[in-house]
Amino acid sequence: MGNIRKFVVNLNWSVMDFVSEINSLRKEKNAVILAHYYQIPEIQDIADYIGDSLALARRAAETQADIIVFAGVHFMAETAKILNPDRKVLLPDLNAGCSLADSCDAEELAAMKAQFPDHKVLSYVNCSAKVKALSDIICTSGNALKIVETFPKDEKILFVPDRNLGAYINRQTGRDMKLWNGSCQIHDLLDAEKVLKLKQTYPDAKVIAHPECNPAVLQVADFVGSTAAMLNYIVKDSAREYIVATETGILHQMQKSVPGKKFYVASNEESCACNDCPHMKLNTMEKLYRCLRDETPEIILDRELMDKARKPIETMLSLS
Repeated sequence: MGNIRKFVVNLNWSVMDFVSEINSLRKEKNAVILAHYYQIPEIQDIADYIGDSLALARRAAETQADIIVFAGVHFMAETAKILNPDRKVLLPDLNAGCSLADSCDAEELAAMKAQFPDHKVLSYVNCSAKVKALSDIICTSGNALKIVETFPKDEKILFVPDRNLGAYINRQTGRDMKLWNGSCQIHDLLDAEKVLKLKQTYPDAKVIAHPECNPAVLQVADFVGSTAAMLNYIVKDSAREYIVATETGILHQMQKSVPGKKFYVASNEESCACNDCPHMKLNTMEKLYRCLRDETPEIILDRELMDKARKPIETMLSLS
């Protein structure tokens, strides 16, 4: 039956109902689809669960599905595999990487750890499995402040890989964590002057920003928080307009949650797709369908590596 479906579909790509096929395969294979807020709207709408890194890590840890399809980027699928070493974890496009994760090389981190042996390594979840395995604990943008506050005030901490999130935590907590020099190509390039110019055009709009943005953008923001926190904020807040400084994918959920409100993308240029993560947007409905149909590309990790990387993730989950 599977071969017949494959043959028929290949002859009719232009008229294929991806939603129907994906739903059929999902049921047939006992699969769960996890999608990040930065995915295209069609993938967000068909996912079993949608969320930020923290919510999806929790879902990955709790699932009873035989197959996990992670519509996100590589480090997210790796995290799901680490938490489910005996389940099949699929990623629609293996090229869906992360500029932030790529900015932290495991060998370089190991060398830095040797240089600062008295420092605890706190790693943002946006990092590779190898970096997680070198970490004492993991955090997300949604729980970073809470996780940092679990450390004694005099604890020496090396925060990797996002310098902007790390600097934000330092400012909020009065800490002096040593920061890895990494950043997200989407958030770091947003310009505070362009945000303020947009604010002049929409004076009643509040500025909401992700903590991966550079300090200048965060300084002009009315609210700073993770994607999930921003979504919760606009639902509860009384304002009717918002300038959103993060990846564009979140706008789909914002518009669904409060259709009567208006949202403006804080982009560097009006005509560019500067806020579209090129990695997140590699995943498409066709790739999601093929991935589930063929059960590939699959995330494969060394068992010993997964065991080492799981401990700091589970520590995070227990504290969250």
